[in-house]
Amino acid sequence: MSDLLLDASDVTAGYLPGIDILTGCNLTLAEGEFVGIIGPNGAGKSTLLKSLFGLVNIRSGSVTLRGEDITNASAHGLVSKGVGYVPQTQNIFPSLTIEENLEMGLYLRPKRFRERFDVVAELFPLLKNRRKQRAGGLSGGERQMVAMGRALMMDPRVLLLDEPSAGLSPALQDEAFLRAREINATGVSIIMVEQNARRCLQISHRAYVLDQGRNAYTGPGRELLNDPKVIELYLGTLAQA
Repeated sequence: MSDLLLDASDVTAGYLPGIDILTGCNLTLAEGEFVGIIGPNGAGKSTLLKSLFGLVNIRSGSVTLRGEDITNASAHGLVSKGVGYVPQTQNIFPSLTIEENLEMGLYLRPKRFRERFDVVAELFPLLKNRRKQRAGGLSGGERQMVAMGRALMMDPRVLLLDEPSAGLSPALQDEAFLRAREINATGVSIIMVEQNARRCLQISHRAYVLDQGRNAYTGPGRELLNDPKVIELYLGTLAQA
């Protein structure tokens, strides 16, 4: 694949010695692609994302970015290489203002703040209009905008999203998915772990179904959405109305 951007091959990883959460997981991401990851609780979805971002030690296997080995690279090193990450929880600094949160996202290149702030504000106008408000007073959906905006300040080529709809109302979930698609449309390649399996498959170009730390199924999102085996084994318990 000539436009291959990120390649995770046979990744084994875990939090505790001798206990592997991922047991030979594979994933690829092409330039401009939107890849979704679904699966039951405990399947290793968030662990995979954290492994890609250097937050969980990879014990075997490899991860490459544009052909460069980034296996177990530091998080700040990956940010400088164009990888952004939005955690599921505790993803903002509540005591700081919106503007200060975005400044934290650009700590490696502070001189680009005005330029990048204008770009991010086009996607999230609320961040510009309320830039002096403390982030701790924001709603869940607004906090998610701040978290995504901060990750985008470094102009990443890859964005890792860990369950962006978690804890949000159905209307705000739709807003989060819409923003993710808009970000992808600007040329940012996305890997998104998501609990709302049906919506994830609807908006993803390709998707992976993880089970017990390995790939159970993979294919175009729409095809998996209509795959009888995926529906029977996963969507029945994972899909949300």
